[in-house]
Amino acid sequence: MSASLSDPRVGVWLIGARGSVATTVVAGCAATTAGLHPPTGMVTETDLFSGSGLPALSSLVFGGHDTDDCPLPKRAEALAAGGVLPPGLPSAVGAELLDADREIRPGGPVAGDTRSPGELIDTFAADIRDFVRRRGLARAVVVNVASTEPEPPGAAPGPAQAVTASSGAEEHAGTGRPLPASSLYAAAALRAGCAYVNFTPSAGLHHPALAAAAETSPLPYAGRDGKTGQTLLRSVLGPMFAQRALRVRAWSGTNLLGGGDGASLADPAAAAAKNAGKERVLADTLGSVPQGEVHIDDVPALGDWKTAWDHIAFDGFLGTRMVLQTTWQGCDSALAAPLVLDLARLAARAHEAGLAGPLGELGFYFKDPVGDGPASLGEQYAALAEFAARLRALPRAAG
Repeated sequence: MSASLSDPRVGVWLIGARGSVATTVVAGCAATTAGLHPPTGMVTETDLFSGSGLPALSSLVFGGHDTDDCPLPKRAEALAAGGVLPPGLPSAVGAELLDADREIRPGGPVAGDTRSPGELIDTFAADIRDFVRRRGLARAVVVNVASTEPEPPGAAPGPAQAVTASSGAEEHAGTGRPLPASSLYAAAALRAGCAYVNFTPSAGLHHPALAAAAETSPLPYAGRDGKTGQTLLRSVLGPMFAQRALRVRAWSGTNLLGGGDGASLADPAAAAAKNAGKERVLADTLGSVPQGEVHIDDVPALGDWKTAWDHIAFDGFLGTRMVLQTTWQGCDSALAAPLVLDLARLAARAHEAGLAGPLGELGFYFKDPVGDGPASLGEQYAALAEFAARLRALPRAAG
């Protein structure tokens, strides 16, 4: 899908913009647009979305927030050295990486930051609005691809502490606890008038202090926690056992991964947030959660590569005990990047068409999707296909 001169340009504002996933998104979009590589892994580039009015890959303009100061070209070189990006690709798309890097603004909060949550939200929203204005964009989508945060306390906010799109309170629930960074960015997205996608298990718009803002917002949003590997398999295998009337007794798993995600998930609270989505898929597809847990081990030597192993104990006819084992080995950034590009285009099109609220039809992409919808991958794909047809029937903005 290539853009014409009359196609409006659409911004993709990445939270965690200098991380491995974001770098792969920018480099991959440039490589695909230039015809250097096919759009493998991008569902929006299949016939399913033909005529749905999605923004062309060549119309996407990248920017974002990050607390890291490593330039994107340098990050891309490191990813190429680790086998994540093809050799020579960083230099081939160097201009696009530099262009995106110039649009990355300082994130927060950082150590010693004295700004209040409200001030941070104001700053982040102003950065996004300035990006849209300077680059002459029709709209922008904010996508969170930052490292996983620890799961926040679930206390409900009081009326005075709820954050709105127009004015944010400083703390949540009157407890003195500031909003987590992911929720500050989510609030900024709404305030800047942008569609929002949470590709991480972090709180984002799920934080109770943002519940009212999310519910009343005229903007579309989707999430959370991109489904790239182990849970993708679970969303296929869980329905298989249920449909064949096979009783699953135990389902245990182990994840070995390195990089920034491995380091952040070494925190038990962050791992708990990640595993919640994995368990939800089993509960929704099997009707109950079997025995067993998922363990996440940080192995720095693996870098951006991960291995996920599942051991499934199940009963067959006459109580015969059997076992299925699966092993998934993949590159996390290469698995995530095409999904991020899909979601940015889908959220931008939904915004253009005037859709608002949770985009439950995008549950195909997430471990813990917003809104109501099925957990089986097959049913989620059917819902996505219906969404594609719906988009074809919705109006396009005047160009």
